[in-house]
Amino acid sequence: MTNDLKESFSGDSPPAPAALAAKVRTLAPSMTRSMQRVAEAVAGDPAGCAALTVTGLAELTGTSEATVVRTARLLGYPGYRDLRLALAGLAAHQQSGRAPAVTADIAVDDPIADVVAKLAFDEQQTLADTAAGLDTVQLGAAVAAASTARRIDIYGVGASSLVAQDLGQKLLRIGLIAHAHTDPHLAVTNAVQLRSGDVAIAITHSGSTVDVIEPLRVAFDQGATTIAITGRPDGPVTQYADHVLTTSTARESELRPAAMSSRTSQLLVVDCLFIGVAQRTYETAAPALAASYEALAHRHTPRSTR
Repeated sequence: MTNDLKESFSGDSPPAPAALAAKVRTLAPSMTRSMQRVAEAVAGDPAGCAALTVTGLAELTGTSEATVVRTARLLGYPGYRDLRLALAGLAAHQQSGRAPAVTADIAVDDPIADVVAKLAFDEQQTLADTAAGLDTVQLGAAVAAASTARRIDIYGVGASSLVAQDLGQKLLRIGLIAHAHTDPHLAVTNAVQLRSGDVAIAITHSGSTVDVIEPLRVAFDQGATTIAITGRPDGPVTQYADHVLTTSTARESELRPAAMSSRTSQLLVVDCLFIGVAQRTYETAAPALAASYEALAHRHTPRSTR
């Protein structure tokens, strides 16, 4: 990802208070340990931290004033004063009940009703975090590229392969030439055939999946427009991405692998991308979608003749 794109991810204006917690969850894994302590403190107790000076927060987290300021800037704020204002706003949201605290992890002995409630809350939080952190400028650029592409290749393995196939099927149904590649060898073989005017999309939550990065690198070298859908905006995959769409960083627990909630956030981004493309290509997309609906409607299980 270029410096311009990294600056675009950070945004020209500070994120809204409601987006602060989402940004902390997304960026914390890539921070230094000292910066993580600051980020965890402000996310865990926004009201308490909002009342602290930069010196006070540094002392609370066992870091330095410079670390506090660097953390604030990484989160998208010009300085600590702006971060304090956002913390006060986030605290007000939480007190009003509009930004509840993160639910506890699912325990082995949880009643099934609690499991349902906790999963539902986590899914909602994942979607909210992804929406809050999604850069609409990058999304718009990705939509524009895909809308006019001669061909779209999509790469994903493991849980991300399901998301890649979902996007590929959606794009095919509106008349675009799109292929989801889950075999890494075939992905590279096909990437070699791409050129300027084509689009390659890599889906990897970790941002470091070699089997996804390699075909994207090849596509990038061939001159195709490249897009990365990832939970790590600083991950290796972004080196070969013209546009980066960031998903929420999943909270992993013993009974809930990160792949579950990361897939939820990936599917939201995929749907946003698909709808954007369908809007831009509506004159051809609408008839193609209607034709696919009609074709599928005629498929049914034949009645027994016995």
